[in-house]
Amino acid sequence: MSKQILIVDDDEKIAKLIEIYMINEGYNVIKADNGLVALEIIEQSEIDLIVLDVMMPGLDGISVCLKIRETLTTPILMLSAKDGDMDKITGLMTGADDYMVKPFNPLELVARVKSLLRRSSYSAQPIAPSASHIIKIGPLQVDKRRIPPLSMA
Repeated sequence: MSKQILIVDDDEKIAKLIEIYMINEGYNVIKADNGLVALEIIEQSEIDLIVLDVMMPGLDGISVCLKIRETLTTPILMLSAKDGDMDKITGLMTGADDYMVKPFNPLELVARVKSLLRRSSYSAQPIAPSASHIIKIGPLQVDKRRIPPLSMA
């Protein structure tokens, strides 16, 4: 079964470019031109990966990412014209799995999408609200409460 990619970008030309490359790789594509529409699609469809623009009118990509991370572990690749270190760090710290700066090389985007999908081959898992201290990745399970603190001695 083909993977389903959600492209969220208010710039139709960029969204279309990404769509063409994703379809050429055999992925199914759904597009949203704003954050609210993206959240509706995510509720109604099984999405394997999200390509998310940071700067959009209304609900921006950071807010969308935070909202998604409340319930899902679906891989998110952020795209942004913001190229400062703090912009990248903010994107990654709010839940993005990868961050690319515009303008970008479409072939690099494809490579990053493939990498993220490969790493998430266990499929996106809902986050269990009662067990937020448990991290599950395929058969691996980590209890964050049992990880000893780092010693800087």
